Amino acid sequence: MEELLTTVRAAFKSAFNIDPQTITIDTTPSDISAWDSMGHVTLASSLESAFGLSFDVDDLMAMEDVRQICRVVQSKLGKVQGAKVH
Repeated sequence: MEELLTTVRAAFKSAFNIDPQTITIDTTPSDISAWDSMGHVTLASSLESAFGLSFDVDDLMAMEDVRQICRVVQSKLGKVQGAKVH
């Protein structure tokens, strides 16, 4: 989970130009003034680039805070890894 959070922090830095160390698992949109509806789209784009994923509307709606972002990303990564053909 720590490695996942490190990448999420980097996405926040990219999206909002903030110190990634200020992002914790408990960070919510009320903690970051730029994390409004448009900021959420910017953040989602940054997360997609960081993880090589794409999010649908349900994913975006579920990403209410950093804890939920990590949960959604972890779930998506699990599905991607599970879909690989050996």
